[in-house]
Amino acid sequence: MIIETEGLRKLYRTDLVETTALDDVSLAVEQGQFLTIMGPSGCGKSTLLHILGLIDTPTEGTYRFLGEDVSRYAERRRSLIRKQNIGFVFQNFNLIDELTVYENVELPLVYTKIPASERRPRVEAVLERMDIAHRRNHFPGQLSGGQQQRVAVARAVVNQPNLILADEPTGNLDSENGDEVMRILQQLHADGTSIVMVTHSAENAAFSERTIRMLDGRVVSAAAAAA
Repeated sequence: MIIETEGLRKLYRTDLVETTALDDVSLAVEQGQFLTIMGPSGCGKSTLLHILGLIDTPTEGTYRFLGEDVSRYAERRRSLIRKQNIGFVFQNFNLIDELTVYENVELPLVYTKIPASERRPRVEAVLERMDIAHRRNHFPGQLSGGQQQRVAVARAVVNQPNLILADEPTGNLDSENGDEVMRILQQLHADGTSIVMVTHSAENAAFSERTIRMLDGRVVSAAAAAA
């Protein structure tokens, strides 16, 4: 298993109110599996994704990543595991406007201290794979939405992560570009990458092997994709 959670709870407290974002969430994701998380806004999908991505920690419960209980790790240790193992694809692309396409994709390799001599061939290879190499010297503001998301996916996979977490990856794209991004994710999955995707789209969910549905911070159903 790449992901195993048991009894995850996430509470947000203020002086006046306590909000339960996750309530007793237990799930398992096998290595190489493509899982979709669906549910209405505010049901806890993104909170769960942030915990799985080691951006946040649970209030209660356990989270094992690649067999290691990471539930209570400090941020520095979580950050190291995250940089080495997890790629993120966001709805809003989250590219750095002042960096070129090449520099945006190279950034995760810089963070993990990959030597420059190794970075160049890896960046060039992933740009070719995402069919965006011809835009390598452009800035994000000079690209279409579909091209920006290709760059975001390239950045997510350049470190050859064990896991890709995608949060509404087609939310800001038209149907044609959205379908293309989903085909790219499907190919990455076919190559053996584990993917967990949050989406409102049943069409996008159909690309995955398994879908879980959430409501009010809980998993209420789980099903394999239709054949």
